[in-house]
Amino acid sequence: MIVVVCMAAIQVGRVCVKLKGRDAGEKVVVTKVIDENFVMIRSPARKKSPERRCAVAHLEPTETTVSA
Repeated sequence: MIVVVCMAAIQVGRVCVKLKGRDAGEKVVVTKVIDENFVMIRSPARKKSPERRCAVAHLEPTETTVSA
């Protein structure tokens, strides 16, 4: 299965659903775009280190955005 995500949909403040990994199914917020393949996300499911790197292919963007 190949997942293609439009990079324009992945921007700072975008709420996404994590598709893979320990946080699969959780809502996360994009905090920084590193490059076309990776972003930094913030997840309420993580207690010790809530901000971490994530592959864009593992995210499903929603229509919701949050501001700082």
